[in-house]
Amino acid sequence: MKRSDLRRAGIPEGEPAIEAFKAVGKLASQGIRKVEMLRKLKAVVDDPEGYREDEIFGPMARAVVNCRFVERRIPAPWKQWGRDLEPKSVQQMRHACDLPVSVAGALMPDAHLGYGLPIGGVLATQDAVIPYAVGVDIACRVKLTVLDRPVGHLEEEKQRAVLIRSIEQETRFGIGSSFEDRREHPVLDEDWTVSPITRQQRDKGWRQLGTSGSGNHFVEFGEFEMGNALFGLPPGRYLALLSHSGSRGPGAMVASHYSRLAMKFHPNLPKRLRRLAWLDLATEAGQEYWRTMELMGRYASANHACIHSHIASHLGAEVLAEVENHHNFAWKEVHFGREVIVHRKGATPAGAGVEGIIPGSMASPGFVVRGKGNPESMNSAAHGAGRVMSRRKAVRTFNWKDANRVLEEKKVTLLSAGLDEVPMVYKNIEDVMAAQSDLVEILARFHPRIVKMAPPGEKPED
Repeated sequence: MKRSDLRRAGIPEGEPAIEAFKAVGKLASQGIRKVEMLRKLKAVVDDPEGYREDEIFGPMARAVVNCRFVERRIPAPWKQWGRDLEPKSVQQMRHACDLPVSVAGALMPDAHLGYGLPIGGVLATQDAVIPYAVGVDIACRVKLTVLDRPVGHLEEEKQRAVLIRSIEQETRFGIGSSFEDRREHPVLDEDWTVSPITRQQRDKGWRQLGTSGSGNHFVEFGEFEMGNALFGLPPGRYLALLSHSGSRGPGAMVASHYSRLAMKFHPNLPKRLRRLAWLDLATEAGQEYWRTMELMGRYASANHACIHSHIASHLGAEVLAEVENHHNFAWKEVHFGREVIVHRKGATPAGAGVEGIIPGSMASPGFVVRGKGNPESMNSAAHGAGRVMSRRKAVRTFNWKDANRVLEEKKVTLLSAGLDEVPMVYKNIEDVMAAQSDLVEILARFHPRIVKMAPPGEKPED
């Protein structure tokens, strides 16, 4: 049986063709001749619903159904937090709710334009995962560590130099950044053969373990301010370390591969939905992506663990408390009385009692929060301040003289960054937090004082 035979039988490229070849193999083992095989395959294409549960043709039938786009009469419901959101991001959310697999959506107050699903978009689907709704930087996350060093070290010249040196030496920034003296972590002992991509990327993952990448990724020291007891610590001011990065090169390769695969499986999607192509979790491809995504989640967490442990060790400091959370991920959760797949692309998990971090810009505070478990947001909140303009426009609009004036006013020492990440390209984080007071409770604030990001000219990975 050739691919051209399948095309003549009306079988779409991608997953339906893959499942058709598997069915052909089973039929061949039964001695079925080619002409009869083609007749049966065409019957499945003509009436896939009638073969959904068939032992041989069920996977192919479901794949045929999934690759056909049928315009839904009523979009899935969704709700928006915050006013005056970027119109294109709102439009992207509306489009996402046109997908046949969509169950419900939510748009966070930091929303801005993304690939397929907007940054700040939350989308629940039925039995399907959307690679671009997870995001290009899979499992991007933030981590905060409270250290036992005096907060006054942020202002003392000699001690501040030690803090700066610890960041400069214990992580790396930029595309392809890596360590010659490789870091160690148990994530390297996990099964990286869950997909062909991760099998190929394990060595790169090892080299890049503990690195921070580019784009809006950062590592910064700051003042952690608690008005009430938290993490078993009394109220007060503490020295803390905050980092933001994801799954680096391996995650980018995973995202690229499975996004292309999903689009290949759904060639009939209209242009507005092209980047929202999904993988059915009942299929081998869907399960493979899910396992790979979860591995990238553990790898991203390991990156932060290495950054924080090596910096703390460099300082000879003890960790008093820590908190972290993913965004750019998908979770199996129960909402609306059934299990759904919740994609949080640039959105923070905010279930009842769940602690997390919502950073601001390099010159504005970040917040440790506790989720309120709002069902309308599917237990989600914003993941940051959110951009107000593109990177290209930022470079055309601002200059370092004005940016440095803002940083000086906020007592921030900037070690490196691109002009496309200056404070003025972000929304007012206080407004963002006010717009989601029904989603999270603020527990503490983090004020950046020493900030490092990728140098100018690096391609963004966020």
